[in-house]
Amino acid sequence: MAGDLPRSPNVFHPSKPSAVGSRNSLAQEGRNQNEEYRRLIEDETERVLKEIAIKLPKEVLEKLEVMGGLKQKLYNYFNQNFQNMFNRYIVTAEDEMAKKIRNFVDKEEMKTLARYTPKEIAEMLDQIGGADKFNTGEIEKSIVNMYGHLQGHIQRGLNDLENETNALLRQKTDVGAFIRGENAYSIVKCAFKDNVYKPKTVTDVKLSVNILDSELISPIFHYQVTVEYLIKDQISKTILDLIDREVERFKAQLVDEGKEELSDGEIMFEKMKRVPQYTDDDKEDEKSKRYTFLAKSLMDKIEGLRAEIDQKDYDPLNIRENLKKIVDMENIRNRGFNTAVNSLTSILDTSKMGYQYIENLKNAREVIIREYEDTDPTSLPDERYQIRLKYYDQAQLLKEREAYDKQMEEFKKEIEHLWDVTEMVYQSNKKFLKVNDFDDIAKRMKNKIKRKIKSVTGEPLYEDMKKTWNEIMHIKADDTDVEKLNNTYLYEKTLLKKMLRKNKEKIQKIYGYQNPRMRVLLDERTDFLIKEFEEFDYLINPYHIQPGLILDIDITSIKRKKFTLNGMANVLNEFLHGVSKGFQDAAFASFTRRRSTIREDINQSFAVTDETTGEPTMSYAESLMKESEGKTSRSSKAKGKADVTPKKKKSDLDDLKEL
Repeated sequence: MAGDLPRSPNVFHPSKPSAVGSRNSLAQEGRNQNEEYRRLIEDETERVLKEIAIKLPKEVLEKLEVMGGLKQKLYNYFNQNFQNMFNRYIVTAEDEMAKKIRNFVDKEEMKTLARYTPKEIAEMLDQIGGADKFNTGEIEKSIVNMYGHLQGHIQRGLNDLENETNALLRQKTDVGAFIRGENAYSIVKCAFKDNVYKPKTVTDVKLSVNILDSELISPIFHYQVTVEYLIKDQISKTILDLIDREVERFKAQLVDEGKEELSDGEIMFEKMKRVPQYTDDDKEDEKSKRYTFLAKSLMDKIEGLRAEIDQKDYDPLNIRENLKKIVDMENIRNRGFNTAVNSLTSILDTSKMGYQYIENLKNAREVIIREYEDTDPTSLPDERYQIRLKYYDQAQLLKEREAYDKQMEEFKKEIEHLWDVTEMVYQSNKKFLKVNDFDDIAKRMKNKIKRKIKSVTGEPLYEDMKKTWNEIMHIKADDTDVEKLNNTYLYEKTLLKKMLRKNKEKIQKIYGYQNPRMRVLLDERTDFLIKEFEEFDYLINPYHIQPGLILDIDITSIKRKKFTLNGMANVLNEFLHGVSKGFQDAAFASFTRRRSTIREDINQSFAVTDETTGEPTMSYAESLMKESEGKTSRSSKAKGKADVTPKKKKSDLDDLKEL
């Protein structure tokens, strides 16, 4: 159609179709214009003549017939003026409409260019073979992928530029330069420290990020999780979606009725009230609401069924095998973790952060990536990284916490034992009858203090008092139940570190510049415990982790270069953007409409209204309380028979049953 319409009326002609100034148009499609004009003019002429014959006297009419007749004069007048002006206006309007239609058709044809074939050929192919045989889906996917990769490269370049610019402007060399502000909440631990072998030029960075289960875009499940759990999880999500949809409708209804909006707590209670409409706790009744989506007989078939079935028990014709196959085809079990691994490796590849070692422990939901295969720090370059990505559930975290408690207790035993040994060595190396420290002075003055001071005041001696301060750390407050369930061990770690440091000072005080065999052994043991305890403190405290994905990164980078540090910052931020929905405040997410935007005086009426006569609007909670009180009073006054059968509310679940 667009090809039949003229491109633009650049031709001026009185009779060519759709030319400028023409009386003919292509939009008229071969109508007989002359006959239409003649009929119109004759009709108008006859009407005017009739009016003139009625209004004018006979002698005036006879004078008007001179020079050819009145009818012919009127006809020529209409034909030359009214007809030309009217029809040229119509032609111009039709021509403008044709141009708009042509542009509209061109625009619609541009939209269909994604098919990469002329419209006629595409229709012919669809008629011959159908959409499943002749389609351009693969070509479209390729084009989309190309544009997606191009956009990813551009975005990555902009991220690099942004990070470099921020680093130059702010001169950041700490955590702020490593991870952006919007992802700072996910950090469990980040520590910068000097490298053990090259403390002046090389920095070691430890970063741990925790992505919670609720924040994952694609949920992650352990490989050993049962098929029954996967199906119930999908049913639970469906139920929650239905409840959210119903609550949204209820909120909109309240707003339309002019009532108060629901608060965050009231929204939560409304959702809780609707849960019994979709499920219940009766596991034995086949007609229970919990079996609306999947029958009890099918649930019983898959009870205890895990990811693998023994070959001797496998029967492709059984119900449970087919149910498991349907779930496996959806790839719910592996989708989340595989997506996270693919996202991380692809970002490393495209960010010029190559790796020589990767170990994907798929069944354990753990992947280890190292830039170099070697693990000896003395033979590795100063620019390197190691990534450990692991998914933890609550049971794993409990085991990790038990092991962390045991290791902490063992360090405490060993450091206290070293402290006692060094103290005994110190006491045994004191010279007889010589004052070496404050304790020696106190022993000499003990009897005098007792005789001259304490005997007068009646107070006990210092040596008889119970000591609660260890002179290393201030007294720690007792832990509450919450702190016992979430042990930070900050006080204990600081105490043990100070004990090791003071122990080293005491060894120096005992031997000075001498190096006997006993001092060498004490120094070796002290250095060993310091090194091991620092490595233990460098690890993540499992009490600080919640169930979800843990990304543990160890980076070694040159202080002035920071190539690996900057590159890994881009990788981390892009990875978090790809697998995590980020922190979401439910209060802000559910806050859709403000009551302040709905005003009664918006109509600008001049009518006098008495605002004081109206009753104050009750909140939703007050209306519920009043409704419950009304029910109580009615039940107390009710007499005779009453139908107490609850009315069945139609919900989304009823709609599903009808389907």
